[in-house]
Amino acid sequence: MISALDSSVILDVLTGSPEFADHSEAALRKALGQGQLIVGECVLAEIVPAFPNPNAVHDFMRDWQLEFVPSSAESAVLAGSLFGRHLKRGGRVGRVVADFLIGAHARIHADQLIARDRGFLRDYFRGLVVIDPTRR
Repeated sequence: MISALDSSVILDVLTGSPEFADHSEAALRKALGQGQLIVGECVLAEIVPAFPNPNAVHDFMRDWQLEFVPSSAESAVLAGSLFGRHLKRGGRVGRVVADFLIGAHARIHADQLIARDRGFLRDYFRGLVVIDPTRR
């Protein structure tokens, strides 16, 4: 089982979020026990500012056995297509394309995505298994 991770779940753990850290860490540990954990470019870039220096992210990734898996042309095209659909639906431009890149990366390169989701991912990425650690 390959689990892609969203930055929100990693940041919950890194920052010790009082509301989400325990649930997010439990979800990460469970997924690690089931297989491989991966992140793509957007997630990696979004979590780097949480570290005291950019090199510390590599220690974190090694400790959590996180593998960096680059996006593919297929996942980038899927992200762009769904972002276009979002705009045509009247979606706000404020939703950044990074959200679509993360979802598409997971859809193409993983079996599931661990993310705090309020329906956006399930709406646009039908068929993608989304594990929301905050929902029991």
